[in-house]
Amino acid sequence: MGDITGFLKHGRELPRRRPVAVRISDWHEVYEPADDAVTRTQAGRCMDCGIPFCHNGCPLGNLIPEWNDLVYRDRWHEAIDRLHATNNFPEFTGRLCPAPCEASCVLGISQDPVTIEQVEKEIIERAWDNGWVRPLPASRPTGKRVAVVGSGPAGLAAAQQLTRAGHQVSVLERADRIGGLLRYGIPEFKMEKRVIDRRIEQMRAEGTEFRTGVDVGVDISVEQLRAGYDAVLLAGGATAWRDLPVPGRELTGVYQAMEFLPLANRVQQGDYDTAPVSAAGKRVVIIGGGDTGADCLGTAHRQGAASVHQFEIMARPPAARPETTPWPTWPLMLRTASAHEEGGERVFAVNTECFLGDEQGNVRALRAHQVELVDGRFEKTPGSEFDLECELVLLAMGFLGPERHELLDGLGVELTERGNVARDAEFATNVEGVFVAGDMGRGQSLIVWAIAEGRSAAAGVDRWLTGESTLPAPITPSTAAQR
Repeated sequence: MGDITGFLKHGRELPRRRPVAVRISDWHEVYEPADDAVTRTQAGRCMDCGIPFCHNGCPLGNLIPEWNDLVYRDRWHEAIDRLHATNNFPEFTGRLCPAPCEASCVLGISQDPVTIEQVEKEIIERAWDNGWVRPLPASRPTGKRVAVVGSGPAGLAAAQQLTRAGHQVSVLERADRIGGLLRYGIPEFKMEKRVIDRRIEQMRAEGTEFRTGVDVGVDISVEQLRAGYDAVLLAGGATAWRDLPVPGRELTGVYQAMEFLPLANRVQQGDYDTAPVSAAGKRVVIIGGGDTGADCLGTAHRQGAASVHQFEIMARPPAARPETTPWPTWPLMLRTASAHEEGGERVFAVNTECFLGDEQGNVRALRAHQVELVDGRFEKTPGSEFDLECELVLLAMGFLGPERHELLDGLGVELTERGNVARDAEFATNVEGVFVAGDMGRGQSLIVWAIAEGRSAAAGVDRWLTGESTLPAPITPSTAAQR
């Protein structure tokens, strides 16, 4: 390492977030530009530990100490080569990944961990700015055709790997734009969509074909799909959302997060002047305390909500890493997203009983109560009931797995007990020539797992088509299930 005592001399430092009053008035990303000198200093905190546990935390096997050292030495061009060696889309993970690598950082045992994610983002942004990200077309075509169903991070990673291996790849997306949840689930203030667009252009130049507005199983039959392609990779995500079947659920004003967030993104894409479902001037309740709930919170702020409450059924977690999740495991602790800094009230250990409506069938309030976790079950705290007035309720309680529709039923793929598509060690389903990657096979998870699965599944597809493969496979389904 370039500065083996850097962690002794410098503390953790991230770029500043733009002032709240400024950033909630627009949809641009929340962080101010990073200073190169600060980034190099932060990379120099990487401590040359004997066993870099950050590798254990990263499903992609990112070569973190190597590119930290290269950044510290001001060798940015070499750094992007090492970063791209394991990660197709560091501009996505550098913005959206919760950074399990940082939770596993050895420095984190006694100090704040290295700013791994921020260094990653700065490497790829400098690479784009300097024209170092170029198309890498295959040197020799194989003549094999592969359909990738779904254009989220797993599908895109697999498509790029397979295209570079020489296969003719078509990405089939039922939405009108490429990107999956990256496009319509992630708010603009977390990742501006130009970040997706520039990567798609690179992939097009490499030879990947993108077809939007294609609902496979409906617009294209399963028989046509199998006849037109030598292999099929399912990467449609876990888009079946968890609902809240309580009285009043049918009232106008109660929506799923993924009915609300895509409309806000479409405004930024120019499809609408104003979102058909908006928080403007309304009292909002978000049910769900995870990342999707925080995305709804930041979106509601920017739309001009009168007030926002975010409900979480779990008790308030501790502010620091508890003993129950020691290093290098993922710590179960309170996390504050940029949206939480912008306003709203977080309410923990609360459960919603029902929604109350007005004479026109609109939601006007919800009834809830406090809960306690007793022997693994949530029990109502006696006398804790309360009503909270609201005109908009957003359900952000996660996803249950892939949607059951014509595609999965028509293919006849087997499902696991949890409803995900079953696969073997090569990411192959029970149907010959059909593979699966990402949340559709794993269940709802992180973007870094999706990219890792996409890369690994691509190796499985390539090996099935050609008999061997030189594509990297960072994980197997068995190791993915353990983490």
